Amino acid sequence: MPVWQRILEDISDPNFVIISAAEDTGGEAVAGPIFDAANPTYVQVVDENHIISSAFHFVNVPSAAWVNEEGRIVRIDEGTYAKLHEIGDGDQKFQFGTDAYAPAVKDWAAKGAASEYVQPPDAVTGNIRELSADQKRADAAFVLGNLFRQHGRKEKAERYWNLARSLNPDSINFFRQNLTLSEEGSAGETFLKLRDEYVRQGKDYYRPLDLK
Repeated sequence: MPVWQRILEDISDPNFVIISAAEDTGGEAVAGPIFDAANPTYVQVVDENHIISSAFHFVNVPSAAWVNEEGRIVRIDEGTYAKLHEIGDGDQKFQFGTDAYAPAVKDWAAKGAASEYVQPPDAVTGNIRELSADQKRADAAFVLGNLFRQHGRKEKAERYWNLARSLNPDSINFFRQNLTLSEEGSAGETFLKLRDEYVRQGKDYYRPLDLK
């Protein structure tokens, strides 16, 4: 978040707005302190039911959509880190993110529709994942699981959360959200095993960014 704050300040255009959504069933109690610590001046939203991911068909975070003045999506991406990150040491070290995304955002803010990073409508459409009937049912099951959890119905919450995961196994959002309720958290050994499995299978953890 501090990097995005600097990007917002660098652009310094009142017509450019960043909306950051924290997708966490823990709500304000969990996400609020993170926002407070970063103290960003852009819009912050806590999305307990992952409604934004459902609307844009995101399966992982961070993901982003660029929306122009007419309310049209002109770019949609996964893996939208503001910079390159490194975690771990030695053989356990790995990198994620990219330094190319933030300059692309700045270019769009400066040039608008003339930016080379604006995607044509067919590319935007192609980058929005098509949801199957099961994946749509998974979204509903996930929301039901959250509702039961809020009312202290742990057994039913687990049932619907597991149903959501089985109906949409490609949703890393669901997987990581469940891990936040475990002792190891969303970036522990279980998560690292999932990431390594993606690598072994040659699957994209995020769809590649078509940035130079």
